[in-house]
Amino acid sequence: MTTPSSSPNAPNWQAAKDTFHAYATWLVNISWKLFVGLSIVLLMAFGIFDLPQLAFLIILTSIVIKATFKQQIQAEEKATAATYLAEAEQLKRQLVEARMATMQAQVEPHFLFNTLASIDHLIETDPPRASLMQKSLIALLRATLPTLREQSPNTVRYLGQELSVIRPYLDIQKMRMEDRLQIQWDIPEGLHSAEMPNMMVLSLVENAFKHGLEPKAEGGTLVLRAEVSHGKLVVTVKDSGVGYFPADQTAQAESTQGGFGLKNIRDRLALIYGDQASLSIRALEPYEGSGTLAILTMPYKSAPIEATAGL
Repeated sequence: MTTPSSSPNAPNWQAAKDTFHAYATWLVNISWKLFVGLSIVLLMAFGIFDLPQLAFLIILTSIVIKATFKQQIQAEEKATAATYLAEAEQLKRQLVEARMATMQAQVEPHFLFNTLASIDHLIETDPPRASLMQKSLIALLRATLPTLREQSPNTVRYLGQELSVIRPYLDIQKMRMEDRLQIQWDIPEGLHSAEMPNMMVLSLVENAFKHGLEPKAEGGTLVLRAEVSHGKLVVTVKDSGVGYFPADQTAQAESTQGGFGLKNIRDRLALIYGDQASLSIRALEPYEGSGTLAILTMPYKSAPIEATAGL
């Protein structure tokens, strides 16, 4: 026996529902002016066949549908648009996560191999310094490895935790460059509890060495500063190296030198803070000397005391 739902003559309710929804959507989206014009045409057409009552019934039903379903249709359209937007944001987040993982995979081995080569050389020439560099490397890895497992671009730590990574990194660079490198710190202890997306400051410090200080024969000075200005945390990384680029080619050079890391930082800032955060890079003006200035700005948020204990 054939059930009613499987009968070829049974009404296709889903098709009818889809047709009604399409008609309701069309009614909602047309203007009232067009609706009135079409209604007049309908009355004239049905009047020819002496069916004005049917025309009035269709028009009245359409008015009810247009008035009743307007909010529902608009809500559905907004929900669809929101879904597309959410999917686009998710794809963007996945892209940034991939960039972050790739950047970490590129930067970490490069610095690690150079440091191990320096330790190997110092073991033969200066064992005490080799031991100090080895201890600094262990401290760096201990502080860095947890962040390398945090693949989300939204991961936020604290400035004090970032400094625990930067300090041993700079200790190693100081041992490698010796008198060619001077380091200046101006970061108040009270700002150690400020929220800071992981790896950002370290990336700027690495860029300062790679593009500025290491290529310069006589070396230079690295200056790290942090302050709160107008409710924003402002972290600056300044070096007196050769500079990323000439002062009149800033925009062009940002896309070619250090561009991958800088774009990664900007994308992550946008994901976490929207337009409330920024990264600016510029060559120092002639009166400031040679070098580059990186300025990282974001909303200032201080963590609870217990969250930063032991930093």
